[in-house]
Amino acid sequence: MDYVEYGRTGKKVSAVGFGGMRFDIKRPDEENAELVRYACSKGINYFDTAPGYCGDKSEVIFGLAFKDMPGQFYVSTKAMPEKFDTAALAREAVMKSLDRMGIPKIHFFHVWCLRNTEHYRAAVRPGGMYDGLVECREEGVIDHIVFSSHLPGWEVKEIIDSGRFEGVTLGVNILNFPYRWDGVQAAADRGCGVVVMNPLGGGAIPRHEDRFGFLAWAGERPTEAAIRFVVSCPQITVALVGFTERRHVDLACRVAEKARPFSPADLAGIRKHLSENMNAMCTGCGYCADCPSDVPVATYMQVYNEKVLFGKTEQEMIKLLDFQRKWGILICRKADACECTECGRCEEACTQHLDIIARLKEIAAWEKPK
Repeated sequence: MDYVEYGRTGKKVSAVGFGGMRFDIKRPDEENAELVRYACSKGINYFDTAPGYCGDKSEVIFGLAFKDMPGQFYVSTKAMPEKFDTAALAREAVMKSLDRMGIPKIHFFHVWCLRNTEHYRAAVRPGGMYDGLVECREEGVIDHIVFSSHLPGWEVKEIIDSGRFEGVTLGVNILNFPYRWDGVQAAADRGCGVVVMNPLGGGAIPRHEDRFGFLAWAGERPTEAAIRFVVSCPQITVALVGFTERRHVDLACRVAEKARPFSPADLAGIRKHLSENMNAMCTGCGYCADCPSDVPVATYMQVYNEKVLFGKTEQEMIKLLDFQRKWGILICRKADACECTECGRCEEACTQHLDIIARLKEIAAWEKPK
């Protein structure tokens, strides 16, 4: 297992991290805790969890594992600024997580799920969540204040540039990385740690390996290619992978041990490869961003990729759009799909020559189902 410094914190973390969102909660807690210990024995030393994960059992499972887990390891957990909106409530969240996991400190505490700039401003207002976390850091019960976000890369960059955070957790994978890369690069340039979640597209890549064969090198499965991608990007510190079985741990560790760092030319080649092999998919290049009606075209096209890639039904797309509008990448939109004036500027700029106007019409219908 390779280890790299998390930003400028001095902490050497494993290239693969244990994402605590995929435990099989039908199994006994102790059996899941044993999986955590096994991952530690394989060299994984970064463990990420949150209240509410796995039916609110994830922190408890980690706590069982940590009781007798040897060696140095690092723990990451989170709290949402909407719920813990004062300094006192933020401290309460920290202390509850410490108690549930039975540990003396949390190494990386996230301001969790910043979905728009208003959430960020609320978190950092005087007397708010961020101030409470600073107090906890001074008290020694957390080491580093970080954040997680599903915002587009350019908005992540604005938060990074504030200088308040030492790291960020983002949803990045081999399929969506062009859309997220501004944020990844900004964090890396500033010396922040970059942890990526959903490196397997929320499980979509393993479930549809027949669709993604073009991602893989000779003798490699698409799932392995997806893990290799995030581990090989020098800008990325930790790739969080969700495990339910030992063989999943073994696969991720084996890929990480063989991976070599990408060069800028390698990344450019992967972008080109995606474009050539998925000509009906938005690659997230952002050239369509200059919409006179402020419709977030690239963001809508990222959501539409779910239909292109996985053949989602109309009802599934309606549900997905509702989630993205309330919780995901569409929460910060300035205009809806129905506000498209069909000027054609986005289609002229599109490197994939997508039928964007027709797709926006379809999306508009899904946003206002009968």
